[in-house]
Amino acid sequence: MAVGKPEAKGQPAEAQERLLIEAAQKDPARFAELYEIHFDRVYAFVARRVCDRETAEDLTAEVFHKALANLSRFKWRGAPFAAWLFRIAANMIADRAKAAGRQSQIGELEEPPAVQQIDLEEIEHRARLFRLVAQLPLDQRRVIVLRFAEEQSIREIATAMGRSEGAIKQLQFRALQHLRSAMGETNG
Repeated sequence: MAVGKPEAKGQPAEAQERLLIEAAQKDPARFAELYEIHFDRVYAFVARRVCDRETAEDLTAEVFHKALANLSRFKWRGAPFAAWLFRIAANMIADRAKAAGRQSQIGELEEPPAVQQIDLEEIEHRARLFRLVAQLPLDQRRVIVLRFAEEQSIREIATAMGRSEGAIKQLQFRALQHLRSAMGETNG
């Protein structure tokens, strides 16, 4: 998976991104490059605003589907392509929340997701964290996902992985230590 922003030698990221967009508008198969570059950011944006992983994955897929379907209408106005994707995501999250509100008849949300301020720094931070988790050794990655994404207890993870609770705690410790080091943080 391509990671980071597109940059070619001697060509700023904005110009390179604009070329990728124009190429994808002419040939939809080229959209894959834009998808690879922006997936982590969009997923981080969506995951921050919805409650569960499955919904975040579904919405992220829908965002890219809608972006591809409407790419011919995208006009370059100097704003990053990611901003357009975030707007699509925010609208889809708001639409889903409205539909859920109608279905459950529980009233209005305190603050609609589309109104929330888009914090690009936070999104970049989360995207980087997702990439770093994906690079962990398999057992460490599995413990982190089960513990923090699926919110399972140490005992449940130990049972699922066929390991002792002490071994799971050690895997979790090593993974978190590695992530802290990679993220440049010195304290918990």
